[in-house]
Amino acid sequence: MMLNGSIGKAVAVLLMLVQFSTALHFYLRTGDVRCFFEDLPENTLVVGRITALEKNEHGTYIENPNLRVEITVDETFDNDERVVTQKSSPSGEFTFTSIESGEHKFCLKPVYTDGTIGKAHRVFFDVASGDAHDYVDSKSTRQVDALTGKVQKLNAKLEEIHFEQEHMRQREALFRDQSESTNSKVVKWTIIQLIVLIGTCVYQLRHLKSFFVKQKIV
Repeated sequence: MMLNGSIGKAVAVLLMLVQFSTALHFYLRTGDVRCFFEDLPENTLVVGRITALEKNEHGTYIENPNLRVEITVDETFDNDERVVTQKSSPSGEFTFTSIESGEHKFCLKPVYTDGTIGKAHRVFFDVASGDAHDYVDSKSTRQVDALTGKVQKLNAKLEEIHFEQEHMRQREALFRDQSESTNSKVVKWTIIQLIVLIGTCVYQLRHLKSFFVKQKIV
């Protein structure tokens, strides 16, 4: 049932994002810029994913960890107000929510962290968008599920702690009984030793008295 619920949530998020979806690839040289325009409604969540590959000397496109893709998103209707600017790894993504409705310009530029230039690149650019409120609700649901899982884990730990406490109580009770039994035996043995000591003293006193009488000392 939990699996079906997770699949249903995933499907719901996918259906939410199909309101606007773009998947394309293009070729760029290092430092060149490619821009795309998209008209977005107000309060729209945009999720973009980028995969950038470098062309090597064999003509094969490969990943390079030093490669980055500069991403910018501008609101063209508001004097090119910039809403996103970041550098993505060769396989990265970005998200933002449109504050106002209107045309947005997405621009991508491949660069290198080590200053490499003159390379050719193949860039895959996938963008999807949907209502931000639906995304928040879905995300909230996932957060509730995560919190529920944490609560269940905490309950399990509490049960384990309770079991350990019960075990410790049993051991303490056993130790207390053994201590009381030992103390009782010690007290009894002490009393017996006192009785023997007193009896020995009485016997010695009588023996000495008898000895003194025979010697006519007393």
